[in-house]
Amino acid sequence: MHDLMNDDDYSATELGSHWFERPVPEAAPDRVEGEVLRFGPGVTAAAVRRAENTPTAVEIWLGTLPGVPPPRPPRSRWPRRYALAAVVLVAVLLFLAWREYGPGVAVRGVSVGVAERRLGCDGTADVVALVRTDGRPGTVTYRWERSDGTQSGVLTEKLARGQEEARLHLLWTFHGSGTHQAVARLVVTSPGRRSSAATFTYDCG
Repeated sequence: MHDLMNDDDYSATELGSHWFERPVPEAAPDRVEGEVLRFGPGVTAAAVRRAENTPTAVEIWLGTLPGVPPPRPPRSRWPRRYALAAVVLVAVLLFLAWREYGPGVAVRGVSVGVAERRLGCDGTADVVALVRTDGRPGTVTYRWERSDGTQSGVLTEKLARGQEEARLHLLWTFHGSGTHQAVARLVVTSPGRRSSAATFTYDCG
């Protein structure tokens, strides 16, 4: 057997390659799936840190990356687009509410006429008053006054929506002989106060 201690070529500092351990290289990931890194055996701490510092798809979508401000939400254009339509709608609703719950009927004018300007013996005059309104619903209060010193009591006429005029009649009957000039007057007491009169002649000779 060869004596190693006596071999002139022997060196204590020279060792065979099987006596020492070479550094193990860092293992690369087996595969990459989206933002998730899957590592095989032999993964190092440096590779794990690189994986942890990689932004995820959720962070990119939500804008929550470190040091990056979140995106501003888009400014809504709804007020500009629908502002005019909203104003028109509100105006229409206010007008309908005013017509429904606002002031009642208003009288625009009153006129009185008689079919026969000269009435014969024992005749009856048909006196007609025309009351014009603004078409809103409500009640007109009025009375008739006659030139013989008599007058009717308080009378009312109810008007429906859209009814812009009302015809009111007074029947005045005469008896006996003689000639008489008669005046019939309509007085509207509410809403407002208006009046009008008609004149005719009773002639029985």
